[in-house]
Amino acid sequence: MPDPLPERIEGSGLLVRRWREEDAGVLERAVTESVAHLRPWMDWVVQEPMTIQARRKLILAWERDWLAGGDVTLGIFREGVVVGGTGLHRRVGPSGLEIGYWVHPAFLRQGIASRAAALVADAAFTVPGIEFVEIHHDKANVASGAVPARLGFTLVDEHTRPHTAPADIGIECVWRMERDEWEQRRAER
Repeated sequence: MPDPLPERIEGSGLLVRRWREEDAGVLERAVTESVAHLRPWMDWVVQEPMTIQARRKLILAWERDWLAGGDVTLGIFREGVVVGGTGLHRRVGPSGLEIGYWVHPAFLRQGIASRAAALVADAAFTVPGIEFVEIHHDKANVASGAVPARLGFTLVDEHTRPHTAPADIGIECVWRMERDEWEQRRAER
């Protein structure tokens, strides 16, 4: 039985859903068009360019991970077009989830990362036992830091870490939202 991490979330003009094997082509196009924009910040871009066969295998690996109760990797779509990607990752401990995101450069400064992160955070707090959600980014990535700040996350830590992407300065910012804070914010919306 799949983990309670979501496979599909809709709202704020976006559809956020798990990637499917048949999405390999549209994911390929979106990533290829985004590589120059993502390369400074995303360590996974070193795998690019990836063949369509390798991308299908990657999507199937994401599916296996989700079915096994691991991370969920999601596409962000607006009106049927891939505008980015996001995910919930289990790397911050058993009672927390970390949100990651990227946006296609043609759709920057339209609030997509913030809207998608809000939808994913809402979904994260439906998972039993999840008490906090975090967003991590390198301190030099000011645009990524604007998302948790806009959503009301609290900056709880800055620590050094190895450089993982070319523009990193090696200072990781950790933003956190506790369940009770999120519930209060949702009640106020």
